[in-house]
Amino acid sequence: MRTAHRSHALALCASLLLATVSRAATPDFAHMSSGPRRIVSTFLCTDEYVFRLVPRDRIAALSYLAGDTHPVVSTIADKVKGIPLVRASAESVLALKPDLVITYQATNARLRQQLTDAGVNVFEVPWASSLADIRRITRLLGSRLNARERADALIAEMNARLVAAHVQAPDPPVRALIYEPNGYATTGGVTDEILAAGGLRDVAAGMKPTASGTLPVEAVLAAAPELLILNGENESRPARADLVLRHPALKALQARSLIAHASLTPLLCPGPWSTDVAGEFASLGQKARARTESRARP
Repeated sequence: MRTAHRSHALALCASLLLATVSRAATPDFAHMSSGPRRIVSTFLCTDEYVFRLVPRDRIAALSYLAGDTHPVVSTIADKVKGIPLVRASAESVLALKPDLVITYQATNARLRQQLTDAGVNVFEVPWASSLADIRRITRLLGSRLNARERADALIAEMNARLVAAHVQAPDPPVRALIYEPNGYATTGGVTDEILAAGGLRDVAAGMKPTASGTLPVEAVLAAAPELLILNGENESRPARADLVLRHPALKALQARSLIAHASLTPLLCPGPWSTDVAGEFASLGQKARARTESRARP
């Protein structure tokens, strides 16, 4: 168990970081007078960064997935109205007359070559496999987009959410599993670090997936995690991919596991926004631990 002194220290750190967040909650773009003026993002995960780092009048377009709601795959889907959305074709991008195109490394090599041949500056963002990577990439983009202060603010917000989650996290960690549509389990990298910040231990790491990378319902039952997190809200008309999440056999876990739904969209693209779920993970972990302890009492 944590000592009272450690809890107090962590709570103080959380308060200080959250105070920083409150000061940076409203983006201040007034000082950004230089840097690229017509930025096009051609990939969902770079959309998330560009939207948060620069003012709208410097965004020529984001990818169409930024505003997609069938299904929602973007954390900014309800915020991009009025921003042009584009599909990743050379014709569509060049028509926007960009002075900088941002995309992810190892995606759409043909488009990158076509844009480079047309004399357009292309900036490729590396994939983040850890929270440290996210901090590094956020600063990298902040520098490239002349948005260093905004980048620092995003990192401060991320750090504050992690500390706040750690303060309320159960100890020892709760055995947890994130179970997604089609039977996939979210595991590894940034997700595992965020789970750990919320006091959860990912059991998927020790399970054996099928050749297609999915986990059968039987494997989930055998693992019997204290907390089973299902992707998204309970939809009245689920897609075929969601049917595994409603498998009748999962009801057998209710005697041993807390089964909860959470929006996991922030985890699709690793970035500072991914830690938005950390506090919810910690809260669910507390509930799962309390449930386990109450059932263990005579």
